Amino acid sequence: MRHLAAVDVEDLADYPLSDEERVDSHRFIPWEHRRWLTSDMALNATPECRAYYFDLICHSLNHTPPGTLPSDLDILARLLRVDGKHFAQLCRMDFGPLHKWRPCRCGEKVRLYHPTVLRVLTEAMARREDHRVRSEAASVAKRQLRLRQTLAGYHADMARNDAAVLWIDQWLVEQDCGYRSASWIERGIQAWTNHMLDLDGVGSGRGSVRRMS
Repeated sequence: MRHLAAVDVEDLADYPLSDEERVDSHRFIPWEHRRWLTSDMALNATPECRAYYFDLICHSLNHTPPGTLPSDLDILARLLRVDGKHFAQLCRMDFGPLHKWRPCRCGEKVRLYHPTVLRVLTEAMARREDHRVRSEAASVAKRQLRLRQTLAGYHADMARNDAAVLWIDQWLVEQDCGYRSASWIERGIQAWTNHMLDLDGVGSGRGSVRRMS
């Protein structure tokens, strides 16, 4: 196996993305075409090297951790379906297929990463997390609105009480009740009543709550 020039592993930076990170949900990664067209690689590399360079970026997105490549030139040559000796010769060029790819530590392994690929990946993952948070917040808001509307059928004042709605909603989540049937809503109201009695020092409430007409 032919690797890049030997480096002291202790001097290498740790790659910031873990093996658990995935980009499976990303059907595409943003490609900064203006930056690419004016880059040193696009302006100085041969068409062959540019093609392999682009293919390696695509391959890196499917590797673990995402955005990294093996440091073994023979493996990279096989990924590109090119002769190993020819690929090694291309890599010795100033603007070869591995232009600006750098070694890093991925746990116990040494792999290659490209700073621009890493930046684009981390930005894409940040956007994905932001979307997830917004979606969850919207789902919670809709769930709490439905609960407030349901509570209005039992007790109008309680439905207007934000603290009561939030507390009962969280209690129902903790009970993992799934479908919020009338019996679960009534149990939640009773739990809130007991909670308020405990805060007042009266003790645990008794009895059940009936639907108000």
